[in-house]
Amino acid sequence: MDSSVLNLGSSLPQLVVAGAGMVVMLADALWRGPRKGWLGGLALLGLVAGLASAAMAGIRPPAFDGMLAADGLSTGFAVLIAGAAMVSVLLATDYLPREGLEPGAYYALILFATAGALVMAAAADLIAIFIGLEVLSISLYVLAGYAKGEAASREAALKYLLLGAFASAFFLYGIALLYGATGSTRLAAMGQALRQGSSAPQALVWAGAALLAVGLGFKLALVPFHGWAPDVYHGAPTSVTAFMSVVSKAGAFAALVRLLLIVLPSAMPLMSTILAILAVLTMTVGNILALAQDDVKRLLAYSSIAQAGYVLVAIVAGSELGATAALFYLLGYVFTNLGAFAVVVAWQKKGATGLPSADLAGLGFRRPWVAAALGLCLLSLTGIPLTVGFIGKFYLFGAAVQAGWTWLAVVAVLNSVISAFYYLHLVVLMYMREPAGAAPDAPLGWGLRVALALCVAGVLVLGLVPGPAMAWVHRLLTATLV
Repeated sequence: MDSSVLNLGSSLPQLVVAGAGMVVMLADALWRGPRKGWLGGLALLGLVAGLASAAMAGIRPPAFDGMLAADGLSTGFAVLIAGAAMVSVLLATDYLPREGLEPGAYYALILFATAGALVMAAAADLIAIFIGLEVLSISLYVLAGYAKGEAASREAALKYLLLGAFASAFFLYGIALLYGATGSTRLAAMGQALRQGSSAPQALVWAGAALLAVGLGFKLALVPFHGWAPDVYHGAPTSVTAFMSVVSKAGAFAALVRLLLIVLPSAMPLMSTILAILAVLTMTVGNILALAQDDVKRLLAYSSIAQAGYVLVAIVAGSELGATAALFYLLGYVFTNLGAFAVVVAWQKKGATGLPSADLAGLGFRRPWVAAALGLCLLSLTGIPLTVGFIGKFYLFGAAVQAGWTWLAVVAVLNSVISAFYYLHLVVLMYMREPAGAAPDAPLGWGLRVALALCVAGVLVLGLVPGPAMAWVHRLLTATLV
């Protein structure tokens, strides 16, 4: 294929991150020394290069003969995904040595999973979405079982693999049906065929769209495709859970937004109704089940399910404003959720699978700065003013109201009130309960300190001064969708 058709410059973020994964893998194989912690620094360099190439990409011609777009949507999600992966690597620099896990394969898999999510974010073809989804998923299957000595980790990997394989099969069958209905797998060509009135039966189109929704719904842990998430999040190594909770969601939401606004804009009234029902189920089930959890990792797993429901509220709008609100909220969610998981990594006992809520008792007196960071992240997840969570929800619910989905915004607000009970319960434990048991002796390493500082700064800056970030997101999506 000719280089003018490949347009490799338009796919630099994906190529740089995948190339960094190969370099880390080779360095791990060739380095015979006992200490390999420096591989984390090498992975960080690769992600910084990927982030820089994404931020400077701008609007370019499609890559790989139109398979990958290089537009504002891909740029925005690429920055988000690469940034989230960087913070996840910082968490792992402390977690892996403490748990005695080998760093080389771990960092390579993180980079390959990130590359898969970047492909999903830029995919302009259903085949490219599937390839990105599989690269992301296969890497996560291995990472979920990375703590081979722990039964819970092996169980998490097996559950994720079996259910993920079914979801991938549904997605691939959906591609086949839509190809049969439109004669193409290119998103733009499919959208044009559907707008002009494809001769294929409408049942074929809707069956294909439904099967694609199953595949993406599994990756997003939307109800009723959420059953795997609590067990996998709880059993996987905590640094993997942190990565999985943000990067896989970002890649899947990018693909969903592109599918809805490019392939199915003519069917948005019906699609919006279906998505609204999924949003209500996802928010409500996630929040209600989170109330009953006494382990922080499982609580954050159900919280992650509910958060996906909030993002769906904006996507229901089916507009540029909704897509802009969703991307901004996900940007804030990266800092908020990874900040919460950073504290779990810091306070979790060596060899433990989870973190019992009772272990947070007295944290505000034992580690004031760590407790303050977790408290801020929990307030942001609740949607308290002066945090990015409040601003993000304001934009999400505002997009729904502007599109005429006022009742959905009201349900989302009520769900935010429900979530306050379990988020603020953890704050009460940290500041209003006596310490229980011995505190972990290990001090915070440099990676955790930097990760916490970045997350706290992101939550505060985006909450207090959201204008520049929102304008940047709006400019990117305007260039893509207009």
